[in-house]
Amino acid sequence: MNILQIILLALITFIFAIDQFSLTEVAYRPIIACPIIGLVLGDFKTGLIVGGTYELMMVGNMPVGGAQPPNAVLGAVVAMVFSVKANMGIDAALGTAVIFSVFGQYAVTLTFTLISGFMAKADSAAEKGDTKGIASVNYISMGILGSLFAVMAVLAYVGGSAIGNYLQNFAASFSWVMAGLDAAGGMMRYVGFAILLKIMLANDLWGIYLAGFAAAAALGNISATAGATLLLVAFIGVAIAVNDFKNGIRSRNSGSGGVEDGI
Repeated sequence: MNILQIILLALITFIFAIDQFSLTEVAYRPIIACPIIGLVLGDFKTGLIVGGTYELMMVGNMPVGGAQPPNAVLGAVVAMVFSVKANMGIDAALGTAVIFSVFGQYAVTLTFTLISGFMAKADSAAEKGDTKGIASVNYISMGILGSLFAVMAVLAYVGGSAIGNYLQNFAASFSWVMAGLDAAGGMMRYVGFAILLKIMLANDLWGIYLAGFAAAAALGNISATAGATLLLVAFIGVAIAVNDFKNGIRSRNSGSGGVEDGI
């Protein structure tokens, strides 16, 4: 085990935990967090692969009211630790990470429960115009949340490093279990995307959705564009979105109707 890696992992996990609800609210996403964790663990390439795949798994998960989805931060940490330090296959590591991400969900719920007792103090500070008092409540909540996640990240690192050889022996002896984790990890990315489509996809967008598949199939079978298929399809999507946005603005400005607020 590398002490420097443990310290850096705890620090960035602390920041990512806070970033879920404050700061940028973007940096904690697996597509950004996993490559950073990969740099800390010494395997940036695996970080890119795990980050992109895990983002597809979590892209449709979002909190609704007080309900928290499986946590993307802790899942990203566990997936990277098991992929890099325990030498587990990426799909199997992702399938395992979903299990551990539930503990992150519990940590968020626990923090919200603890901080609810401080709300009276924040209300009192607001009545007095005491901005420092309000800020102190926020700092306390961020400190609790970040610390819980940092401790769990360190435990995941220590545990993942310690059981690396055991997992390899287990995989050799019980290949059917690892095959199940591989299948679960491979399937979850499609489940996450399906959840997102259920929320966002409207009937008038089906043509664009299917055209994206057609464009990907066409560009992927041309040798000159095959290596950048996803990027090119993304550019096409951005162009369609920008054009639709501008048309909506022109429609509203002309008084001919249109959607009131965009989405």
